[in-house]
Amino acid sequence: MADKIIFPETTSQSRTKKLTLIGLMTAVLCILGPFSIPLPVSPVPLSLTNFAVYITVYMLGMKCSTASVLVYLILGTAGLPVFSGFGGGLGKLAGPTGGYLIGFLFIALIQGFLMDRFPGKKSAAVAGMIPGLTVCYAFGTLWLAGQMNLSFGAALAAGVIPYLPGDMLKIILAAVIGPKLRARVRKI
Repeated sequence: MADKIIFPETTSQSRTKKLTLIGLMTAVLCILGPFSIPLPVSPVPLSLTNFAVYITVYMLGMKCSTASVLVYLILGTAGLPVFSGFGGGLGKLAGPTGGYLIGFLFIALIQGFLMDRFPGKKSAAVAGMIPGLTVCYAFGTLWLAGQMNLSFGAALAAGVIPYLPGDMLKIILAAVIGPKLRARVRKI
């Protein structure tokens, strides 16, 4: 449904526009993803990647944003330095923070699903970001616990709790910026 709102044409021009926006938003993920701040209390760095995913979903809807995140993950797995700390490669994806990286797909799917079902509703976007992030965090925390031989509680304390205030700020910023960016793209 959101594809029809963002891409009203059904021509090859529409397909070209979709592919261009998927590529553009993948580039945004690749640019913002590496910038991170390591925290001394956690193997998980503070990054803007989930914010970039929220904006990607605003711009593309569920299907296309999921494709964009998947391409980002493939590029990083192939060795491009697009993951936090300018890391890349299969080792980074299979390492302690790999579950959070894969979890970005859940954000795109869940936020995108709600935004597609309720287009133009800011509350639907926020309602999608929160459970999307929750599922991302649950998957990432289980992954982190398994990789580092931690209890779920210890992995939660290391990989989630320190990030919650910043993540709430990212959700608020995405809810403010996302609709404005989406409206600008629709005018182009």
